[in-house]
Amino acid sequence: MVQDDILVRLAGLCYRYREGGRDHAVLAGLDGTIHRGEYLALLGPSGSGKSTLLNLIAGLDLPEAGDVIIDGSAVNRLDERRRTLFRRRHIGFVFQFFNLLPTLTVAENVLLPLELSGMGAARRGQALELLEEVGLSERAGSYPDQLSGGEQQRVAVVRALAHAPKLVLADEPTGNLDGASGARILALFDRFMRGQGMTLLVVTHDREVAGRADRIVQLRGGRLAEAGP
Repeated sequence: MVQDDILVRLAGLCYRYREGGRDHAVLAGLDGTIHRGEYLALLGPSGSGKSTLLNLIAGLDLPEAGDVIIDGSAVNRLDERRRTLFRRRHIGFVFQFFNLLPTLTVAENVLLPLELSGMGAARRGQALELLEEVGLSERAGSYPDQLSGGEQQRVAVVRALAHAPKLVLADEPTGNLDGASGARILALFDRFMRGQGMTLLVVTHDREVAGRADRIVQLRGGRLAEAGP
């Protein structure tokens, strides 16, 4: 692929945390690219830094060194306000543990990010249609604690897709779903990639999810390595 096809470039990313009086390196000069419209699966053992890498790409955490460049913008070099605005406009994030707001209904959880980014009126209809597509239209008025784990996961996926982001980062998006619900989510991802050119980076242990990917990479020893098709 040519240079213009690269949506995300990771350059020399380093990240470590301190625990028990010791520094623990998670990422050690990590480099990588994600192409526009690509479905990339990220594999690796527990504790290898997969979720940390997603947080860095989203600008939720900042690297100790290196850059996260998305569509020409070094996200980690933006101030906090501009990082937040960039994320709201361009990135969808499916958290492993949902991160739904307990005092808001399902519909409110989905619509809040749209309102904050100024897209509430334009995208409201599509957001509610997505809830119907994943079988949750009748739960729109329910609160997160009234939902099963699988239902909460589906809400989290809809929230990430509702503003039609150019990049979706998904941390174990089918980990709490049964086979039928997981298939619905994968079909939804496929539709957004075909219809809107969405780029998808998925952390997964699910072979079916990884098997759908255009490319598979592994995170080991703080670096990325191709794992074959």
